[in-house]
Amino acid sequence: MKIKLQVNRRAVSCDVDPSMRLLDLLREELHLTGTKEGCGEGECGACTVLLDGRPVNSCLLLAAQADGKTVLTVEGLSSGRTLHPVQQAFVEKGAVQCGFCTPGFILSAVALLEANPSPSDEEILTALEGNLCRCTGYTKIVEAVRYAAALKREAS
Repeated sequence: MKIKLQVNRRAVSCDVDPSMRLLDLLREELHLTGTKEGCGEGECGACTVLLDGRPVNSCLLLAAQADGKTVLTVEGLSSGRTLHPVQQAFVEKGAVQCGFCTPGFILSAVALLEANPSPSDEEILTALEGNLCRCTGYTKIVEAVRYAAALKREAS
């Protein structure tokens, strides 16, 4: 079936099998490998992308469900060599270890900060609860999101 969508601010038109997941379209057809497959069951958040601005597990969505919609992956956040404030904050605060879960955390944080530019730590934890990390205790991730919020406010 033919679908049309926006991916990282560019129009995409492609033929997909009706059973193809959005995750597979992104990784295998569009070569956007920042989106990771962790559990394949929507439990870990490694495959998180923004669909029309909302975080979703791309392993649970069919590619056809994105027809006519806007998808943002971690690759679409930076502007040339300039990182998005959330990406920059994760780097500066050391909120990455192996990095496998990082794109999902970053996209969930981006959605949070778009909706709430000054979240409390509790609101940050709630927004990130669908993302799992095996390497950290989440402290640096929360610090990074808090710092990203400050960076975004300073830039405004």
